[in-house]
Amino acid sequence: MIIFFCNRFILVLYFLQATRGSVKPFVNFNAKHDAEVLRKAMKGIGTDEDAILMLLAARSNAQRQEIKAAYKKAFGKDLVKDLRSELGGKLEDLIVALMYPSILYDAHELHKAIKGVGTEDEVLIEILASRTCDEIKDIAKAYKKGNIHHAVANLRSVCSLIVFQELFAAGEEKFGTDEDKFINILGNRSAEHLRRVFDAYKKIAGCDIEESIKDECTGNLEALLLAVVKCAKSVPAYFAESVRESMRRAGTDDETLIRIMVSRSERDMLDIRAIYKKKYGESLYSTIQEDTDGDYQKALLYLCGGND
Repeated sequence: MIIFFCNRFILVLYFLQATRGSVKPFVNFNAKHDAEVLRKAMKGIGTDEDAILMLLAARSNAQRQEIKAAYKKAFGKDLVKDLRSELGGKLEDLIVALMYPSILYDAHELHKAIKGVGTEDEVLIEILASRTCDEIKDIAKAYKKGNIHHAVANLRSVCSLIVFQELFAAGEEKFGTDEDKFINILGNRSAEHLRRVFDAYKKIAGCDIEESIKDECTGNLEALLLAVVKCAKSVPAYFAESVRESMRRAGTDDETLIRIMVSRSERDMLDIRAIYKKKYGESLYSTIQEDTDGDYQKALLYLCGGND
């Protein structure tokens, strides 16, 4: 009886957390049927992009994995390869991103940011500052499984960065900054604990922790520590700001926009939308409408989940 109650309690907690996403498991889901719909949409002359994006954007990530398996079983073909061959441009990038299991998608984005000449530091900072410690461990395992050894090494080096009076003594109270102290505290405390530290810090130092970081740190370390602080305060608020920046520059940063919409659609998109509307005075839905177009826009709007 106790075990039954505990299991029910866990399911309730899961449901409550899941409801903050704009994408939820599709009711009366049938993987075989969905696989057949997708095959029909891609077979013959021309491709029914609407059918593809409407179906996949309305399924949870776990359901998409089942569709992939059903497609392989029914037709002997790789669904993702077929999607790549039939779609193109930003819509292809978005739909293929939806087909990754969430942890593998993070691993893929980190690898993409690390490989080649130079490193896309903002991608590393975004993912590693906003994911939980357990999620980062799972991402590292995904790297190992994929035998991407050089990426694992880089990932570990970045993770090592993220790792009341003490904070004040490390920054405002002295000439120069004990950056290791900032890193150690911000990287080894729970979000709830950090929020209390930030309140105490403001009383002691007379300024917000963000101001001290901006004054005392520079470059990627500054960006990383600020991201950790923002995520400790509110992950949805951090992403509301990030998604705004991705669409309000000279030209839309589609890679960032896709990554946020895909990775947050089942987690906290409803919270992101609410904060976005409150902070910027317009809905995320309407901003996407203004900054994107075509089938790519339709897919993003499905992931957004509605207009506030």
